[in-house]
Amino acid sequence: MPEQFKKKRFWGNLFRSRSNAQPNERRPGDQEEDENWASEGDLLSRRRRPDDLLGSRRRPRRPDPRDSKGKGREQPNGHVYDPLPLTEWPPSGMAADEELTQGRAMELTARGVPQHRGHKRPITHASDHYYGLYATTAGNHGDEGDFVNQHNAMTQLMSLRLQGSGPPNYPWETLEQPSIALGVGARPGTITLNSWVSRSSAMPPTIALRDPGVAPREVDLILVFERLKDLEAGLEDDDKDFMYQQLYKRFLHDPEKTTNPHKGMEQQIKDLVMCLSGDGWIDLTIPKNQVVTKFIYDTSPANQGQYLKFFHQLLLSLELDLRINSRLHNDWAKERLMGQIPPKIQWNLALARRWRENVRIEEYGATPDEIRLRFKLRKRQTKMLKRFAQMMKWSNLAETVDILKERDAEGSLHTVSSHAMAFFSGLVLPGPTFPFLMMNSLIDIDPDKATDHLALLTHLNPNCGFQYRNSYTYWTSTSIVGKVLAPTCLEVAGWIGPARPTTDLGRSQIARIRSRKPRQRMTPEDVATMSERCDPLGPPAEVYPVKEYKLLTPDSDDVVDTVRIEMLNLKPLAIEVQTPTQTQFPDAAGPRWFDASIQFAIDGVSWPLRLNYDVCFVHAWPCSDGPHPLFFDYVYTAVRVDEVVEIKDWARPTPPPPLNGNGNMNGSGSFQNLRGGLSTPVGGSGSNGQHQQHQFPPPPPPDDDDDAERVLVVEAFGVRDNEVLARAWCAHWGLNAVVADIGKTCMACAIREAFAATLTVVILVEDLSDGLD
Repeated sequence: MPEQFKKKRFWGNLFRSRSNAQPNERRPGDQEEDENWASEGDLLSRRRRPDDLLGSRRRPRRPDPRDSKGKGREQPNGHVYDPLPLTEWPPSGMAADEELTQGRAMELTARGVPQHRGHKRPITHASDHYYGLYATTAGNHGDEGDFVNQHNAMTQLMSLRLQGSGPPNYPWETLEQPSIALGVGARPGTITLNSWVSRSSAMPPTIALRDPGVAPREVDLILVFERLKDLEAGLEDDDKDFMYQQLYKRFLHDPEKTTNPHKGMEQQIKDLVMCLSGDGWIDLTIPKNQVVTKFIYDTSPANQGQYLKFFHQLLLSLELDLRINSRLHNDWAKERLMGQIPPKIQWNLALARRWRENVRIEEYGATPDEIRLRFKLRKRQTKMLKRFAQMMKWSNLAETVDILKERDAEGSLHTVSSHAMAFFSGLVLPGPTFPFLMMNSLIDIDPDKATDHLALLTHLNPNCGFQYRNSYTYWTSTSIVGKVLAPTCLEVAGWIGPARPTTDLGRSQIARIRSRKPRQRMTPEDVATMSERCDPLGPPAEVYPVKEYKLLTPDSDDVVDTVRIEMLNLKPLAIEVQTPTQTQFPDAAGPRWFDASIQFAIDGVSWPLRLNYDVCFVHAWPCSDGPHPLFFDYVYTAVRVDEVVEIKDWARPTPPPPLNGNGNMNGSGSFQNLRGGLSTPVGGSGSNGQHQQHQFPPPPPPDDDDDAERVLVVEAFGVRDNEVLARAWCAHWGLNAVVADIGKTCMACAIREAFAATLTVVILVEDLSDGLD
């Protein structure tokens, strides 16, 4: 073996020297390193040690000077070696001290490896202080990605592509951000890499628009519905005069009627945008207004004014949408135009799209109770709700399905509640409302009186769940309890369940979960350098020594079978945000705030872990032709899942800033009270309270005590409770993590994705066949 060369840190200086000389050697004529060789994306902001500022790391020179850069290694017969999946490193027939050309190194280390790339995009009508961050991935040979199939997950109505039909090609093409179509992870309780990156975007606040200058005309229901009915056949874009009369004679005032009538489509689009920008309309960017059917569910005379306003706004939005998507405009013009539309107007266009795709008018009159609508999605939504109830193992399933069939036959499903009307009609705006519309529809149709205690589920408090009839609990995919328990459940339509019950809730009761936002966050510089920080080759060089790589093959058969979930604990807050009823009557049923924890039995000892932080679990991109070698400077430490509870505050993240928002800790709770110190065992069978007898061996220490970028790899193979333990430990300490199914993503690719995402924990799992848990 040649003398071990000096290994300096990769991340302090991304690009190694272009020289291939041996250490301590200098060839005649060597030039100083090109100062411009390193890109502006070098991770200077992530440097932790003073020695990072030293010169670039040098590489051993390959002895054979005839080897030309970029060509593969040839066999004696002249044929190029055909690479196969690796089973050992170095590969058979290759010496440990051999140096590879770039082409040969790419064949061995990068074939089928996902390549992640970050994007920073400006926000329309906002200053440079605001931006959107995204991630795209390519390189693996298969069609599978890190996101879930929308049809299987029942999330089609949660996302809307701004322009065109079908699923989006890029994450910035959807109205909701982060994009849900490319944001829900393929494994329950996970998100995608793009969703994790997008959470660090800087979005501008709602901007107050100026006086529109274009006023709408007074209308009545008959006039509005007559035009809505006409538009079901499309826009009359081949007759400018007729279009002008329909819009300006009936619904808008033309400010230049006598001097310059607005007969051009571009002028009409501008006037409609200006009109809809006024303050008198319903602002659909406000979360409380995004269950749009609440404005039209009540058809009584008292609500007639609101009813008319909603449909007047819908009509003008539909006129605008059809003009933007006119056949007279090519796709490039449509996309550019949509990019210039203010967000408030884009949400109006989303409502128009949902109406145009899913609703038809059968009858109309002068009053709301004369309106008869036909919902094209009703049959599909009915089947979906039935399937959802079956998958969630709904306790009162038989009676609920009977009522569902009965109301479907009567055509009265939309009259159950405003949420049911939205769900069955398809008038669902993209974003977080759909999970609550679906669950509330199921609860409202269920004839059991116990569902009365579940009537206050709302998307305005998304970090929540509930227990129903002491059978199961159900949690939103955004709540930390749902994310942690997800490996033992299903994730459907934004809900995690059926999950284990708890004795801390009533027979049927809602629970809102208090948690802190995660500590980690990406910066624009981190996103800009993602591709460099996950390069399988490491920094560019002329030669690539074999001994700088290692093939990682974890033993998935060496499973831990001593971890089991004991109980889910929910502790009501002593000082909490309560309704007036709860303040006067503390025992009153209703949404209350809780701190959540999960107690595990580990080798006969009970270990509680508090779900303090609302962390995220990123589903790893699948790779192909694995396993792949790992460059030595992707530093990591691997531990078994039953050893992870002995690790205290991995990577020493800095304390989080003050937080706000629904479901996050308010000012009444301190950081010390939330963490409650370290997680310690509380005893268990055979322990006699002496947990010292059950100490686990400490994990191997990292090579550098101050290496804050080292990745902790938790091997959670075996029963699904192992993965729950790893996720709970992350939630206890506030560490986001990459979750990789070792059958789809090799260990090296998972570690590289963690470096790309600036995360310091990887959880390795292996899917088991049903019945093995």
